[in-house]
Amino acid sequence: MQSGNVTTPFGRRPITLALVRQQIAATEIKAGRSADKWKVFRHASEARKELGLQDRSLAVLNALLTFYPDNELRQDGQLIVFPSNAQLTLRAHGIAGATLRRHLALLVEAGLIVRKDSANGKRYARRDRSGEVESAFGFDLSPLLNRAEELAQIAQQVAADRAALRRAKEDLTICRRNARKLITAAIAEGADGDWDKIESVYVELVRRIPRSPSLSDLDDLLHDLKLLQEEILNTLDLQRKEEFDSTNDAHNERHIQNSHTESIYELEPSSRNEQDATRSQLSQVTSEPKKRFPLGVVLKACPQIADYGPGGTVAGWRDLMSAAVVVRSMLRVSPSAYEDACDVMGAENAAVTIACILERAEHINSAGGYLRDLTSKTRRGDFSLGPVLMALLRAHGQSSRKVG
Repeated sequence: MQSGNVTTPFGRRPITLALVRQQIAATEIKAGRSADKWKVFRHASEARKELGLQDRSLAVLNALLTFYPDNELRQDGQLIVFPSNAQLTLRAHGIAGATLRRHLALLVEAGLIVRKDSANGKRYARRDRSGEVESAFGFDLSPLLNRAEELAQIAQQVAADRAALRRAKEDLTICRRNARKLITAAIAEGADGDWDKIESVYVELVRRIPRSPSLSDLDDLLHDLKLLQEEILNTLDLQRKEEFDSTNDAHNERHIQNSHTESIYELEPSSRNEQDATRSQLSQVTSEPKKRFPLGVVLKACPQIADYGPGGTVAGWRDLMSAAVVVRSMLRVSPSAYEDACDVMGAENAAVTIACILERAEHINSAGGYLRDLTSKTRRGDFSLGPVLMALLRAHGQSSRKVG
């Protein structure tokens, strides 16, 4: 440690190791370095929240800088200013003495200035015969010069975050307006669809908007609102297509998936003997549409879902359902589509269905549309998860004898 570069505070003020490090760093500025003091001040003002400062703290810092005679903070210059509290109070627009001391302490704690106290705590300078300052006691501005680049980077990041927040607010406003007007138009014109349910999802999303949202708050809300808007457009688009095209199941499959890709249905057993064997092995869980499948069977058929469970594992049904919510968002399945699947299939089977879709995600164009189609088939009694799980087990090389 360089003992000559460290001074302890006068009186009852304590010294901390952080303050010691700041004092040493203030003396290790690269030779020839300089910075415009008012530019550094603007950057510190932009970064005030990150530095833990208040507006009054900046007023005090501005007052301190006025006592430095040059505009350039230079490494080879005298960077200690030594105004009295009375002078500082005057230049800080009449700030009270106790407030002044509190904000000086905040500036020291933020690492923007360093105290250089004399033996009696007074601030003054010793001059040589020519009048040049030989040594001074007061406030050292060296940390401002030492951290000039860091403060500039923080200020740039603050400005970028502010711009991103402004854009997110604009995008959220536009998306919110689009969803509201599309729902209103669909209801007014009598379009097919569960518009009451869609509107309730919209109202809940709007209710979640906080009074002072952060960027992460807006990103989450914007993501869900875009999913809702996509669902609205898909519902209206499906209705338009039904006016011109056949509504049989084969056509619905082609609408949701590529005609050259393999669907979950195509993985189901096709022969009656194979279906009978599957039913005998899964009879205990497929007799009722909302009855649970063995969790071990689900995880063997759908191993990818475990990566999205708490801590990267699925130890029970609660973990599986939590993982399904994460995957639902990742696959851009709207909250209302998943909620509808839970109502029809049961929460556990809806989570299993999401796990199955995840296994075949690369072959499915619209996971949300696909889930809605499976939900409709389940409601009609035309879809069962048992054959799907058996097909995925075979695809992963698992023997059907291990099921159960």
